[in-house]
Amino acid sequence: MSDKIPVTVLTGYLGAGKTTLLNRILTEQHGKKYAVIVNEFGEVGIDNELVVGADEEVFEMNNGCICCTVRGDLIRIIEGLMKRKGRFDAIIIETTGLADPAPVAQTFFVDQDVQDNARLDAVVTVADAKWLSARLKDAPEAKNQIAFADVILLNKVDLVTPKELDEVEARIRAINPYATIHRTERSQVALDAILNRGAFDLERVLELEPAFLEEDNHHHDEHMQSVALKIPGDVDPEKFMPWVNELVQRDGPNILRSKGILAFKDEPKRFVFQGVHMILDGDLQRDWRADEKRESKIVFIGRDLKLDEIRAGFMACAA
Repeated sequence: MSDKIPVTVLTGYLGAGKTTLLNRILTEQHGKKYAVIVNEFGEVGIDNELVVGADEEVFEMNNGCICCTVRGDLIRIIEGLMKRKGRFDAIIIETTGLADPAPVAQTFFVDQDVQDNARLDAVVTVADAKWLSARLKDAPEAKNQIAFADVILLNKVDLVTPKELDEVEARIRAINPYATIHRTERSQVALDAILNRGAFDLERVLELEPAFLEEDNHHHDEHMQSVALKIPGDVDPEKFMPWVNELVQRDGPNILRSKGILAFKDEPKRFVFQGVHMILDGDLQRDWRADEKRESKIVFIGRDLKLDEIRAGFMACAA
């Protein structure tokens, strides 16, 4: 993992404070160089003033950051950046405020060159404390951005009362109980709280938050749900693989994220997988330690999930 370039996807609804956060990353004297890809549709997206006085595709900011404006396929841009490896420490992708982050995340699973050279580090969502509750009612994209996040900046907290703030945080938790939440004003947050988090790396997540895969834990917000399941022992890969593949092929549009750590029968290593909609990616990672209980855990976050069916299907995979 260490030689792969970490990529942070920065998302959030229009006006939440993404550009303010990106400006901070690009201007703070942190000694690192970031390549920035801006996913821009027409007038929606980053303020042009942020990137003026520069060449069309690659340029250096005042602290040595490199920026790119998307003028084609994200894969082409990333592959171009890989040829300049060593000139930057990480990549940040800022999506338009109307975007579902899933297609961006999928890029890191579907293209082999990208997969070999870059790793999705975290999806960071900036949420407007004052307007998020309203957006969750009328904008499905806002709900997707919350559900998909690994880290959430609950921004503009100075514009709401403590009671309102607790209420909006409860709404977030109902949609996504697993993301780390930081309450912020003007997107002020320690950069190490959002960059190089390893939040898309399940190993790292479980080190940071052991409760991430609590047994049979599910929350829901109207149609958005999450469910975590556990088998206290091994699963049979010849049962699990066909089941999970069939599940995501059938219900993939409703499954935003899936993750799991599994003990396969007769396998000394842990199998770690994660998915975005219909795309699954997994491999064998480190050995199960002698002091570690072999058990199999999965989590799904999505909408209109058939919880009883998923639970029964997973339990039937027990070895």
